[in-house]
Amino acid sequence: MAGRWSFALADAIKDEKMRVEEDDTTATIRDAFPKARHHYLVMAKPVQPRGVGRLERADCALVEHMLRRGEELAERLQSKEPGVKFHFGFHAIPSMTHLHMHMVSEDFDSPSLKNKKHWNSFTTEFFLDAECVIEMLKQHGRVQVDKRHYEDVLKQDLTCPRCKIVRPNLPRMKEHYKSCKADGRHL
Repeated sequence: MAGRWSFALADAIKDEKMRVEEDDTTATIRDAFPKARHHYLVMAKPVQPRGVGRLERADCALVEHMLRRGEELAERLQSKEPGVKFHFGFHAIPSMTHLHMHMVSEDFDSPSLKNKKHWNSFTTEFFLDAECVIEMLKQHGRVQVDKRHYEDVLKQDLTCPRCKIVRPNLPRMKEHYKSCKADGRHL
């Protein structure tokens, strides 16, 4: 069974210092361990202990609303910091039990980004784009998550999502990524 920490989002949603905004169906908080300069979690309200693999077609409107809330916050942040780009998505196998969507800037410049698992959870197919999740729900009524496959993805080599170069360790990957000018799609 998962440790108590995997339920921590239920407490974080109540913390006024963490909470950025909320409405009737979502709350957006700052990630306690951000993996980029901007890293937020848009969470479903009330607390829903399930991951993306347990979503159903009926949840499509909720996921669309979560994405819309993230995009609205991104626009406000971009008005203050032009040029910052965001990605919106879900981890295929979330480490936290509460349904949440990540809103993360693509700089991946953070001391909390410490290991290969962190890197691969945001820069590979393990990070399921929110728009793709919505399409899967509309077309298939669910999101197919092959747990073994995605566990293997987290173990893949450290690869730049822009130019696909491989680096042997995270410090070298971060150094490369800061200066990579390739315009390859992030994911």
